[in-house]
Amino acid sequence: MKLVTIIGARPQFIKAAALSRAIKTHNRDSSLQKVEEIIIHSGQHHDPNMSDIFFSSLEIPLPDYTLGIHNLSHGAMTGQMLEKIEQILLHEAPDVVLVYGDTNTTLAGALAAAKLHIPVAHVEAGLRSFNRAMPEEINRILTDHIAQWLFCPTQVAVKNLQAEGVDQRAGVEIIHNGDVMLDTMRYFINKASRITLDRRKGSVDGYIVCTLHRAELTDDLERLRDVFTSIVSIAKEHPVFFPLHPRTRKALDKAGCTFDHPGLEIMEPVGYLEMIDLLHHAGLVITDSGGLQKEAFFSGTPCLTIREETEWTELVEAGFNRLAGYAPESIVAGAKAMATVTVDNSSFIYGDGTASQSIIATLLRRIH
Repeated sequence: MKLVTIIGARPQFIKAAALSRAIKTHNRDSSLQKVEEIIIHSGQHHDPNMSDIFFSSLEIPLPDYTLGIHNLSHGAMTGQMLEKIEQILLHEAPDVVLVYGDTNTTLAGALAAAKLHIPVAHVEAGLRSFNRAMPEEINRILTDHIAQWLFCPTQVAVKNLQAEGVDQRAGVEIIHNGDVMLDTMRYFINKASRITLDRRKGSVDGYIVCTLHRAELTDDLERLRDVFTSIVSIAKEHPVFFPLHPRTRKALDKAGCTFDHPGLEIMEPVGYLEMIDLLHHAGLVITDSGGLQKEAFFSGTPCLTIREETEWTELVEAGFNRLAGYAPESIVAGAKAMATVTVDNSSFIYGDGTASQSIIATLLRRIH
């Protein structure tokens, strides 16, 4: 089976790491049919600190194709990706195209494959925020309605697809297989190194990890300024480690925000191992990231989400995650409330850590 994997952003690198590792394990068994993986990196995350370090730390094979498409509008980015991915698929003629999540890379890969009548497998299918103002929501809906195999991390995701009638399309299969990000976390957790005491300024466990990067925040400077002011206020009580996304840094500079505040440690973007180390020893995560909400749960750390909705509703319902919105008073109050929450991550909300093996086995059965 020839499989083309299309990735371009941090969460996709983490998911792809699990699948690539499952393929390697599968191929070691000489009695099994071999799987050939071709990796296309769109370049959507082009900063070395946002991309290269993830390939090396996650042990992902280097991409066979790197497109270098970034810093464009949604339409221009998706269009250029579609054109270049189509050329590669015509050349490689794979049995299946594997796309992940909800980025422009996801949609472009799915469209290119579907127009060439190549089956599409969507990993992390069925997620919905029910906010179509989010570009990610449009990407995931369209991809789900293109894909032939929809691999869902939760039962909620399965129900979302069924509610939209996706399961009524001929040849479509919805599979609840668990979350591949859990596979990656379990594999790497013992390889993560503690952040040095110098880096952490001698702070004890229980600090806060903060990340902010979504366009609905960084494109609204007044909103961003309010949220950052809240983080500064929280840092007066608890140390805050803030790995700063390049887009967020530029927006904060433009908003006139300064970074020298008591308790606030501004950091360059960190690799996966360093991030999961930070999460495992944190008392709270504050983020607008979808993936980090789950990684916090996997780490047994409560999460405060700087958004008005989330795809991971089961974590909110369980009390392990809380939506704060963007109002400063709500963020400060939410941080105080969530810092006392104890997270029980022993349940199988996201499967048992074998989702990637299940995906490869399913595709092999269906394709040949």
